[in-house]
Amino acid sequence: MIQSFLQRLARWLDRPFFPWKKLVIGFSLAEFALENWLLFRQYRVLSKTSQPKALENEIDKPTFNKSQEYGRAKAKFGFFSSLFNQAKGLAVIWYDVYPKVWAVAGLLLTRYAPERFSGEITQSLVFVFLFSLIDTFAGMPFSYYHSFVLEQKFGFNKMTVKLWITDMLKSQALTIAFGVPIGSAFLSIIKKTGQGFFYYLWVFMLVVQVSAITIYPIFIVPLFNKLEPLKAGALKDGVEALASKLQFPLGELQVIDGSKRSSHSNAYFTGLPWKKKIVIYDTLLEKSSDKEVEAVLAHELGHWKMGHTTKLLLISQVHLFYTFSLFSVFINNNSLYESFGFHKQRPVFIGFLLFNEILSPTDSMIKLIMNILTRSMEYEADAFAVKLGYSAELGSSLIKLQIQNLSSMDADWLYSSFHYSHPILTERLKAMSWVSESKVVDKSADNEKPLQANDIEL
Repeated sequence: MIQSFLQRLARWLDRPFFPWKKLVIGFSLAEFALENWLLFRQYRVLSKTSQPKALENEIDKPTFNKSQEYGRAKAKFGFFSSLFNQAKGLAVIWYDVYPKVWAVAGLLLTRYAPERFSGEITQSLVFVFLFSLIDTFAGMPFSYYHSFVLEQKFGFNKMTVKLWITDMLKSQALTIAFGVPIGSAFLSIIKKTGQGFFYYLWVFMLVVQVSAITIYPIFIVPLFNKLEPLKAGALKDGVEALASKLQFPLGELQVIDGSKRSSHSNAYFTGLPWKKKIVIYDTLLEKSSDKEVEAVLAHELGHWKMGHTTKLLLISQVHLFYTFSLFSVFINNNSLYESFGFHKQRPVFIGFLLFNEILSPTDSMIKLIMNILTRSMEYEADAFAVKLGYSAELGSSLIKLQIQNLSSMDADWLYSSFHYSHPILTERLKAMSWVSESKVVDKSADNEKPLQANDIEL
């Protein structure tokens, strides 16, 4: 029934001379305008000189001013980088760069690859590699500026140029190592399973995601960071007791050298349902008391106890099925291919790429809905930690992270709705009914370097 409906929809949408290219450009410009209007609203909040009343007793004026300055610097950087990406994306579409790069990929295979490697799947993989290379080189100046100018100015960056380049090369190597077999299987499934390919593709991607959850902490993380067991002591005893109390299947308790790249502070858990690993950033240990680290982990374990990770995985599967089934509507759309310069060929991967361009207007709405959901989950995890008796420690750890990260103290409500997966600090403290008994951060902390102002995953 679903397949029959999709086939009828596909025939209806395949209209000769339909202006797909102009439609995509219109979508892209509208999304760009929306994003930058939201950024402008947030910039006005970042220009305020008075701090939120709820934080007046916890955050001094110099720290607030520096936080505002850092927020404005990030907003300006975000505008110029998005402007560049917008211009690049429009140029790619308007000047038919896709068919040109596709032709180059085919030419490279014809000249340099053995005949057994010819074919659409191999050409698609070379096409992806070429585009990835172009994007990497085009984005390098912005990446360099972000790490070595913007972050450096505010004392966050700890990377050397050598480490920055090494990370980039490792990322490219991993993309090829995993992208080639996954991409080949992705395209083979579509080619071999006919009109109902989206059922098989959906199952395949579920297997890939579950495998990634297993492989990432074991093989990928050690390529970039060093992991060591948490040393014996009060903290280890406290965390193990907490995990035992909640019946959390704790297999390993490790510390990661996050300070190798930045002062970003966090903790997370990963692994299979029957054996999980808790990983604590060394920077979190340096900046927090044992009880505050326990409070952070109590929050994270709250996500596990209430099944938030599983729920998000199920939601992602529904979204994937919706995406793949809708792709079946466009996979053979002649007017779509021709609008973007593919008059004689209809490569499957190109079709998927163009389909995603058409689907992009829904991204903002999906992001908004997901943010509403994840913010609700953050409140629940906070309440879980408070119920365990960590109210004071959780509140103080949130405020410390806010100060150390120079995170924005306030946010425009509409901007935060579209961009923040977590509630802002004042909202979380209010929901916890948290009241400080004494100043959280004393003067001795003023000279410490702040942590990197990333989105706090706590």
